[in-house]
Amino acid sequence: MIHRFFADKRPHKGMNYREYIQSVINDVASDPGIISNDEKELLEYKKLNLQRSSRIERTYVISEELKSLIENINDKQLWMVITEGWCGDSAQILPHIAKMADLNPNVDLKILLRDSNPDIMDLYLTHGTRSIPILVAFDLEGNELFTWGPRPKALQTLINKWKSEGIVKPELFEKLHLWYAKDKGKEIEEEFIKILK
Repeated sequence: MIHRFFADKRPHKGMNYREYIQSVINDVASDPGIISNDEKELLEYKKLNLQRSSRIERTYVISEELKSLIENINDKQLWMVITEGWCGDSAQILPHIAKMADLNPNVDLKILLRDSNPDIMDLYLTHGTRSIPILVAFDLEGNELFTWGPRPKALQTLINKWKSEGIVKPELFEKLHLWYAKDKGKEIEEEFIKILK
């Protein structure tokens, strides 16, 4: 399927991973002036997420199986990720995707901010919600190759279970980040291995 936004190269106007991280750093460092409690909360999430992403960047090593699959991508692909700096799942996932994309010059990773691109986000809703991060891969003609997100299926199953048990924020967030810390990207890798095979 070729989407209308691809015709004008709009996804190419997204940021690369370094630009995205720098934009979050800039948001955190700038003086927001008088802001609401909700805005303060989002700013705190961004600060925490920078630490989470930095830890993964330093420690994550791609498995040989996934590395081989990515290195064998022979045709150019655009990997478009829709996200926001305050998103906890994204902080735990995006560094993995960035390291994958770095393995092959045929993979061009571009990051779009969800709230600035609602028309694109609304093409990739999860059960009617604007859940992020969402990765959509395209070939050069704009044909969709695959989509992934907003989180590993194993974790989503656990979140559904926790919610059914009445667990709510912030305990839910605590459990989510603990899961990511213990998993160390294994579930993300397994899902990408299945996709790329």
